[in-house]
Amino acid sequence: MKKYNKIVLYFGLFFFLAGSITSCTDYLDIKSGATGDPDDSYANFRNFQGFTEELYNCIPSFCNRDDNNFFNNGEEEMWQQNATTQNAWIWNVDLGNFRAWIGPGYGLGGSFLDATHTDQLGAPSGLSTDNNKKTKALWGGSWYGIRKANIGLANLDKMVDATQEEKDLIAGQLYFFRAWFHMQIISYWGGMPYIDQVLPSDQPLRLPRLTYQQTADKIGEDFKKAYDLLPGNWDDIAAGDATKGKNELRINKWMAIAYLGKNYLYAGSPLMNKASGGGEQYNAEYCKKAAEAFGILLNAAENGSCQYRLLPWGTNGTSYEQVYRTNGQGGRMPGSLNTGGVTYLEAIFRGPNYGGTGQSLDKEYLCAGVLQDRSWSQYPTANYVNYFGMNNGMPINSVNKADVDDAVSGYNTHYPWKNRDPRFYLNFGFDTRKMVNSTSTADAKKFTYANLYDGAKVGNYRSERNKGSNTGYLLMKFNPLGFNKYDNAYNNHQIHIPWMRLSDVYLMYSESIAMGHNNIHATATTCSLDAVAAINKVRNRVLLPNGNPLPGVNAAFLTSPEIFMSEVRRERAVELAYEGHRFNDLRRWLLLTKYPYNIKTGISFDRDIPETNDVTPTNVFLDKVNPENNKINNLKEYVVFERLYSDKHYWLPLKQADASIYLEFDQNPGW
Repeated sequence: MKKYNKIVLYFGLFFFLAGSITSCTDYLDIKSGATGDPDDSYANFRNFQGFTEELYNCIPSFCNRDDNNFFNNGEEEMWQQNATTQNAWIWNVDLGNFRAWIGPGYGLGGSFLDATHTDQLGAPSGLSTDNNKKTKALWGGSWYGIRKANIGLANLDKMVDATQEEKDLIAGQLYFFRAWFHMQIISYWGGMPYIDQVLPSDQPLRLPRLTYQQTADKIGEDFKKAYDLLPGNWDDIAAGDATKGKNELRINKWMAIAYLGKNYLYAGSPLMNKASGGGEQYNAEYCKKAAEAFGILLNAAENGSCQYRLLPWGTNGTSYEQVYRTNGQGGRMPGSLNTGGVTYLEAIFRGPNYGGTGQSLDKEYLCAGVLQDRSWSQYPTANYVNYFGMNNGMPINSVNKADVDDAVSGYNTHYPWKNRDPRFYLNFGFDTRKMVNSTSTADAKKFTYANLYDGAKVGNYRSERNKGSNTGYLLMKFNPLGFNKYDNAYNNHQIHIPWMRLSDVYLMYSESIAMGHNNIHATATTCSLDAVAAINKVRNRVLLPNGNPLPGVNAAFLTSPEIFMSEVRRERAVELAYEGHRFNDLRRWLLLTKYPYNIKTGISFDRDIPETNDVTPTNVFLDKVNPENNKINNLKEYVVFERLYSDKHYWLPLKQADASIYLEFDQNPGW
C-alpha cells in the first residue's frame, strides 16, 4: 500500500493540489465574500472565470524559463562549454542524459520541462502559478492543470447565474486546457492515462498507459468540444466586454482547431505511429484528419473571417521579426503588429509573458559571450545555418564542394553569405558583419565587426576562451545590432515566442496533405490550398531586396511527395528557427538518431585581410555596409560534436520512482 500511496502523492499535482499552488489570477476577481462557500466560485461567470484564469498561468514560458536557449534541443545550437555549462540541460541533451530534465537529482534544474527543485515525494515544490517565469514547469504544471480543468468541468452545473454564452465559454476553456496539457505530456513522454474525471485522492492510481494514438484520440475529442463551444474572438461577444481589447491570449475556437490539427499530425507522424503499433511511416488517416482541421483555420484566414494573418515582411524584415521579438514598441508583447491601420495577428497561442519588459535587464538571449558580461554562450551550428538557402529559393549544397560555384543555386564558397534567403540575415551574425555601434572604448572598437575566421589565423570572436564562437556563427535572431554591453540598446526588450503561429499551421497543413493523400496537389475539403500553395504562402511572404517575393518550392522538388517533404522539413527549419520546434520535429520524423541530424558542425576559413575593426583607420576591408560581399578562402565544415543516440532517446524517461509504482505505469523503452 505504501507504494500505491507514493504515486498518489506525486500525481497529487492533478489529484489534490488544486488549492495549494499560489495563483496570480488577477484578470477577474471572485466577488467579495465568495470564499465563504466553495460553491460560490462557480456560481456566476465572473467567479468561474476567476477560477479558470489560473489555468493560463500553468503554461510554462519555454522561451525564457532561464537566461539562455534551453528549449532549442535539436541540432541547431552548440554550447561553448566550460565548468558552468556542463550541468546545463542542453549539454545533457547532447550527451544523451535525458534524465537531466528531472532536476537537481541529476545536477541541474534548468529545463522548462521541470521545476527548479523537487521535494522528497518527487513533486516540484517550486511549482507555482504566480507571475514568476522560473516557477513554471511543463510536467508538473500540466498535471496540475488537468486536475483543475476536471474540477471545473465537474462543477459546471453549479454555474446557475450565467447566460448560455457564458457557460459555453467556461466549458470550452476547460476542455481545451485538459486536452492541451495532455498533449504536451505525451509529446515528450509518450502515451499516458487520459484523466477525464476528478480522481479521489484517497485511492491509488491504477490507470494503464494508453498508446500515443489512443491518447491522441481522447485529446481530439476535447479539442472538438472546445471548438464547438468557444467564440472566434472574445472581443466580439458580450461576455468578453469586461476585458475588451485584452483578450488576445484567451482561448478561442481557432486555437482549438489548430491544436486539433497538430494533435492529429503528431499522432500520424512516423515516431508516434510506430509507438502505437504501426510502421515507421506516416499514418495517412491521421494526417488527413489533421489537414481537415488545419484547413478550417486556413480557410478563415484566407477569406478574412478570423483575426489571424501573416505579419508583413516590412523593410528588411523589421515587421516580420515582431512575431517573436519587440524592442521599444511601447512595451507591446510580440506576436502582432498594427501598421497602416491594419492589425496583423500571427501568434495563435501564447502563454502569459512572465518576463515582460524585465527581459531588458536580463539580456537573456546571448548573441556572443564576448559581447555580454558572460563567460559562456550558445552559437548556431553550421549544419543548421546550411538549411537557409539562396534568394532564388534553392537549397545550398555542402560547403565542402570541390568546386566553388553551384550553377543551380548560385552558392559560392568564396562568398558563402551572399544572395541568401533574407531570413538568413535576420538570424545570423557572420564574418565581417557589424556587431557593435559604440566606439567609446578601444575594447568596443575591437569588437565592432565579427572576426570569425579560424584558419591560418584566428579572429577575436573565436579566440576568446569560453566566450568565442565554436562554430563560426553568431545568433542574432533575438539580439540584433545594439544588444550588447557596449551599446546597451535594450529598450523594453521582449522576447515571447508563440507556442503556435499561423506560418506553422500553413507548414503543418502542407505536410498533412502531402503525407495524408500521397499527393502534393490534393486539398482538404475545408480549404482550397494544396500542399505546394500552403508552403509557398510562407515563402512568398519574405521579400527580397528588390521587393520581389522569395520564390516558392522549385519544380525539381515537386516530382513526388517524398522529395517534396525534403523542402517542407527545410522550410520548417528556416521559418521556425530557434523557436523550440526542431527537437520535436526530428523526433516525430524518426530522424533524431540518424546522420546528418545527429551531428553539430562548425566552419573554418581564411581571409585575405586578417583583422576588421575600427582601432586604426588603415585596418579596413572591402565592404562594411554589405559584409556578404567580402571574400573568404578555404571554407571547410567540420564536426564539433556527434550525438551518440539510440532508439531510447526518442522519448524522455519518466521519473524512475513513478515508473516503479505499479506495472500498468511502465517506464519508456530503454530507460
